[in-house]
Amino acid sequence: MQELYITGAGVSSASGIPTFRGSDGFWTVGSVNYTPQEMATRYMYENHPDQFLLWYFKRFIAYKDAQPNSVHKWLSNKNLITQNIDGLDAKAGNKNYISIHGRLDQLITYKDEMEFQKPIDAKWNEIDSSLEDSKLILSLFDKFKILETNNFKPKIKFSLKPFVLLFDEMYTEIYRFSEAEEWMNAAKKMIFIGTSFSVNITSIALRIGMSNNIPIEIVDPKPMKLNYPNIKYFEMSGEEYCKLREDL
Repeated sequence: MQELYITGAGVSSASGIPTFRGSDGFWTVGSVNYTPQEMATRYMYENHPDQFLLWYFKRFIAYKDAQPNSVHKWLSNKNLITQNIDGLDAKAGNKNYISIHGRLDQLITYKDEMEFQKPIDAKWNEIDSSLEDSKLILSLFDKFKILETNNFKPKIKFSLKPFVLLFDEMYTEIYRFSEAEEWMNAAKKMIFIGTSFSVNITSIALRIGMSNNIPIEIVDPKPMKLNYPNIKYFEMSGEEYCKLREDL
């Protein structure tokens, strides 16, 4: 593998999706009673599925119809690991990219997170987003197979769960973690686009890249500077970088 691209939320901002830690970001805007770090947890889903699913649906599924931008399209035939859960790389035509944190447009069965399974299509159009909250919760309960007979709590190996890595979950084979590590170790060069390096997967990739002494490129208007000699910074947007590469 010659080049491995690793992307973050900055890549999807041009598609109208907020970055995770900006003023309007997913991890900045919580619910009335809980912070995003409390909401986006397995614990919250297990104990307060009504609040979890309502928050999840409103904060994430609002962007289900977003369309890929020029960066997604340019990356569509590249070796790619993305932190983004928006599924825009799939919409752009990338057939085998690794969505290391999951995808908005898919669901998995709620069970032991170490047990491998293949995600299924979420079919979000089955949910009427115009419903008032009390009815929307019931519709989400039906969608995720959360039953009154189980006190409206998710049931192991029966209920469904968003295919999204939550704060209190681990990178597992459901998210193709071992394959991602193999890609990182095989890469002759790593290019990071639109990431703040505040997520574990970027730390893992950097450590592998540095230990293998391969060239690293960071594409960001205000990149974080790293203590590594074999690195090049492109202080520009992803769109500008892709155009630059095309013109070379």
